[in-house]
Amino acid sequence: MPETDTIAGEPTEPYTPTFDTGPFEAPQSGQVAVEERSEPMPIPAHPVVVPGNYQYLKRWTFVLVVAVVWALAAAAGWGLYHWWYHSLDKTASVFVVLVFVICSTVGGLLVAMAPRPLASAVAVAVTSAPLAAVGGAAVLHGLYFCEWASRCFVGLIPY
Repeated sequence: MPETDTIAGEPTEPYTPTFDTGPFEAPQSGQVAVEERSEPMPIPAHPVVVPGNYQYLKRWTFVLVVAVVWALAAAAGWGLYHWWYHSLDKTASVFVVLVFVICSTVGGLLVAMAPRPLASAVAVAVTSAPLAAVGGAAVLHGLYFCEWASRCFVGLIPY
C-alpha cells in the first residue's frame, strides 16, 4: 500500500485563510494612489563640529588607554593564575575566571554603546582584556615551569 502525506478523511486542498479587512477602494486602471503632503520635507541638519571636540581619537590616546587597561588585566590574570596554581580546590578560582571573562565582555559591550571616541577605545580595551590576562598568566606559568625545566630561554620560555 503506498504511503501518502494525508490522513484519511483530511481535505487535500490547501488552506487559504480569509481575512475580514472590510471594503476598500482599489485604484482604477491608469490611476495612481498618491498621498499629497501639505508641507515640504525638512532638510536634515548637518552636525555641528565644535572646535576642540574631536570626532575621532588620536592614536597615542588609543594606545595609552589600551595599554592601561591591558596592564590591569595582565595583573588580574597573574593573580588569578597564582590563585589557581596554589589552590587545592580549583572550583572557586575557575568560577572567578569565568566571571572575569563574562564581566569584561558584557562591560565592553555596554561601554561601546556610549557615543564618545574615548568610550570606544575603552570598549575595545575592556573587551580584549581576557587576552591580556592570558598573557599575564602565561608569564607566570613560564616562571613556574622553568623552576623544574633544565633549559629555559631568559628564565621564562622552556625549550
